[in-house]
Amino acid sequence: MKSFIAAIQFLTILPLGTKGTYAPRSMIPWFPIVGLLVGGLLALFDMVISRLWAPPAAAVLDVIVLMGVTGALHLDGLGDTADGLYGQRPAARSLEIMKDSRIGAMALVTVAACLALKWGGLAVLESRRVLLLALIPAYARSAMLFGIRALPYGRNREGTGYDLFESPLGWRDFIGVLVVGVFSLLLGWPAIFLNLAFILLVWMILIYYRRKIGCITGDMLGAMAEVTESTLFFLMAMEI
Repeated sequence: MKSFIAAIQFLTILPLGTKGTYAPRSMIPWFPIVGLLVGGLLALFDMVISRLWAPPAAAVLDVIVLMGVTGALHLDGLGDTADGLYGQRPAARSLEIMKDSRIGAMALVTVAACLALKWGGLAVLESRRVLLLALIPAYARSAMLFGIRALPYGRNREGTGYDLFESPLGWRDFIGVLVVGVFSLLLGWPAIFLNLAFILLVWMILIYYRRKIGCITGDMLGAMAEVTESTLFFLMAMEI
């Protein structure tokens, strides 16, 4: 339970457990389950507000709730990553830019585009809406496990993400991802599309990171979560 509480405190602002609980390595396997918790809260919230507002307005509130529950942690990482990886720079310079707390033009554009993509998907998502609202945040946080497993940490014993790379992840650390995949079967045949889209999206992001700077940071993990979440919401809203 300590590891689960630590994961909740790390990824959200939910006031659960003793303040300051932190177990970096052991909390990683719980990221997908925390995603299910976040998604479940989002689905409950959406069920209430959808009775009061039309879908486009409800989608705005859903996006705000997702930002609020996470404390905009992943959005901050997305912005820093966009600033750092934009253009043709050496890896060292990209990592230096990502450490800068100032927000650049690429950060603003990328964050705005990501939020617009998420809102667009949520505004028209109808079929299996409740289940997808619960599942997609879990897939987004599952993506971070693959980032931790696939790429080396890019900073020398510093940064928020350093402790997450203390030791390599084994297959048992991905049991939470498997749990999310099992729950996705409740969708029926769209589960195939969801899981294939997730695999392809994560693979493309990791390939991009590897070719760009050959490593990953805490900011880049947050960017993975945001891009995965926004894109999956948008893709699952397609009329197929």
